[in-house]
Amino acid sequence: MAREGESRIDLRLVPSALLAWAVSLSAAFLPTSWTAALCAALFLGSCVLLAGWRRRAFQRSPRLLLRTLPATAAVACLFGAAVAAHAALDAAPRRDGPVAQAAASRDSVVVHVLVVGDPRELGTASRGSGRWAVPAEVIDIAADGLLVRSRAKILLTGGEGWDQVVTGQKLRTAGRLKQAKAGQAEAAVLAAATPPMQPEAKESVSRGPAQLKKEFKSATEWLQGDAAGLLPGMVTGDTTALDEGLEAVMKTTGTTHLTAVSGANCSLILGGLVLLARTFRLARGVAAIAALMGLAAFVMMVGPDASVLRAAVMGAIGLAALSGGRRGRSLGFLCLAVIGLLILDPSLGMSIGFLLSVLATLGIVVLARPIASWTPAWVPSWLASAIAVPLAAQLLCGPVIVGLQPQFSSYSLITNVVVAPFVAPVTIFGTIAVPLVPLFPWFAVIPIAVAGASAAAVAAIARLCAELPGASLPWPEGPTGIATMILCSIATPVLVWLVLHPVWAGAAMLALHSRLVHFMAAGESAVRRRWAKGQNGGRGAARGTTAWTTAGPAGHGRLGLKQKPSGRKQHWLLPRSPRLNPPRQTPSAGGRSPRPP
Repeated sequence: MAREGESRIDLRLVPSALLAWAVSLSAAFLPTSWTAALCAALFLGSCVLLAGWRRRAFQRSPRLLLRTLPATAAVACLFGAAVAAHAALDAAPRRDGPVAQAAASRDSVVVHVLVVGDPRELGTASRGSGRWAVPAEVIDIAADGLLVRSRAKILLTGGEGWDQVVTGQKLRTAGRLKQAKAGQAEAAVLAAATPPMQPEAKESVSRGPAQLKKEFKSATEWLQGDAAGLLPGMVTGDTTALDEGLEAVMKTTGTTHLTAVSGANCSLILGGLVLLARTFRLARGVAAIAALMGLAAFVMMVGPDASVLRAAVMGAIGLAALSGGRRGRSLGFLCLAVIGLLILDPSLGMSIGFLLSVLATLGIVVLARPIASWTPAWVPSWLASAIAVPLAAQLLCGPVIVGLQPQFSSYSLITNVVVAPFVAPVTIFGTIAVPLVPLFPWFAVIPIAVAGASAAAVAAIARLCAELPGASLPWPEGPTGIATMILCSIATPVLVWLVLHPVWAGAAMLALHSRLVHFMAAGESAVRRRWAKGQNGGRGAARGTTAWTTAGPAGHGRLGLKQKPSGRKQHWLLPRSPRLNPPRQTPSAGGRSPRPP
């Protein structure tokens, strides 16, 4: 009975997570007043459902569904109301504040901002001369001779110098404000006309995460080949030194998630800390607390921005799903994490990165262990998990990735499975080297060398798989491509199961074949009986007047017999006898017609 309880999936928080996500998406496009009205309606609905649930609970209804369904719906409405309330509070200054007014009039302004994220290169052919997008938060804005303080979020776009800004810097710049697109989390977009100007001393962030990233990147410059650019990306998410060719290769092979601080990195850090704590025979609770503290230190080291915090939460849930073996609890934790993150930041509902992170974690929670259990007994458990985890994540992330980039990476699963043994040394030894670089540079050489060798192996495998024939195949764009990939994601587990269970698949095919033969034989017998019945009933009719028909009120569209001929000649059904055409007589060269024989 314990195993049955552990394998049962708890779906009670799934409606709450879905409703919270739907509310965050709606709030991104609805006016502020409509979002407030939605919040009030959801809160009122929660109160009504809770009152009905209490009445049914006192009546002690024998049906469990009638007792739990109103409570589940009430909790979902309550969480949805919380998301709508926060979204309405955020939307008021974003849409009606001074930044939005200046953007509506397209004024030239001077802004004092706080950088809250890493620069992201816009779509350009050249890395060095392109434009960059930097998320920032306004401190004050000068427009029309007035200095106004605001805390609205904006998106800065600029060229020279904007790729060097770091999270936590306070900068000044001038430019023209433009209105943000519908559904965008920022209040406006500022096209910077000047390079970033820093009014404060740079030492304010000298020992922050950005400085650690720079020092670690400088400490890895002695590595040869692709390792010098790939190692900082795999450890701290710094891809400024990554080779453009290697970046394209990793996109082709579906390994770009390795160059960002993702849930996989956090899972490896957390798992390594748990194993280390258990090695010293610490209690399970103490080991869990120590591992969480180490994960928090890792997050602070690489930069506690929104994407890193999200990756830490999803990585912890994924590790709990793989190690604990209880899919029901892990799914509940995932739903609770989604609800909490959406309440804290409703704009995450519009984030593609958040969607991919949730889908990958959901695949690991729900599908990874069943797929690993399908493998034969002679396959090692670690190999089964190494194949099942990336396959489960790709099955759910595939439709979204195809919608963003309409191409199919044929060797994505193989590449991720092959590079998996090298990812753990890169993450663990690279993370150990990051704090050692500013404190003990000579001691950091050894972990950097080990992590660099593993990063070089990852790059070599990615380049090898990208050169294979058919590594990147075109895929339909738009809804057609997404729907096609959804069908492929549904069919893939079925095919995998059939391949891994050939005996059952063969028996099922034989059983289906026998049933089909029996059905066809029964149909043939029924047709013969009807034909014989028609022959016996039509003996008095003239010979040759019986014909087949497929219509009529008596037969209801079935194949039957009719006695009255249609008047059409019956010989048209017979094959035509071959007839030789008579030879064509042509006149002779002298102009005389040939004599008939």
